[in-house]
Amino acid sequence: MTTASEIAAYLDALLEISSVPDYPGAVNGLQLANKGEIRKIAASVDFSTRSISRAVDEKANLLIVHHGMFWGGARPITGSAYARLRMLLDNDIAIYASHLPLDRHAVFGNNVLLSHQLGLVPSGEFARYKGTAVGVMGETSMRTADIVDKAGQFARHHGGNVNATPFAEGRETGRWAICTGAGASNETLQEATEAGVDTLIVGEGPHWTAVEAEELGLVIIYAGHYATETLGVAALAEHVAGKYGLEWTMIHAPTGL
Repeated sequence: MTTASEIAAYLDALLEISSVPDYPGAVNGLQLANKGEIRKIAASVDFSTRSISRAVDEKANLLIVHHGMFWGGARPITGSAYARLRMLLDNDIAIYASHLPLDRHAVFGNNVLLSHQLGLVPSGEFARYKGTAVGVMGETSMRTADIVDKAGQFARHHGGNVNATPFAEGRETGRWAICTGAGASNETLQEATEAGVDTLIVGEGPHWTAVEAEELGLVIIYAGHYATETLGVAALAEHVAGKYGLEWTMIHAPTGL
């Protein structure tokens, strides 16, 4: 019999969650236990009513998510929060969450898997958070327009779209960096500039980052927060299901961002 605690212990070690710093609301690891044997695993980017409902429909009783139950901070368990918890308890569904530990993982991480999707080969680390690199970077001679096209195909496949800051026709990318999710920030733009990166690929970022990028001679490709973080949870669920001989499914719930 495979339990949620057994799977969680394996994932905690695999993802090194005890040594990876993260935001307070991440609460990486097993966030909600259940009382029975794990029958089927579901994966979803976000903990939400949509993802839980689909897990119930799929008869999955372990849900692996990137943004977990406490992402929005402490709040009263009333209204929709109560309804979600009630649904989980009624259907004996456990929740496992991994944020930055999953983003940075060398095999199952969102950043390295997105680089593969775009035909890019990582050769270095990028996007440090409290001293720990979350993203990846590398070199290429690919046309920037081709990277944008690949990112667009990927984003649309996951219910999103792609936007890029202006660049000249025929421009080639020399050094690129990836930080999925909300990857465009003052810190990542500064780090990209210092590392000689000319093309930064992220999920999303504030409007001002697009303005600043043009001033810095940097192209930013915004491929969608949701889309760029679908890869890790899917790869992790598939891996765990294979290890324990379980079924698994990916639950898609695009946010439009």
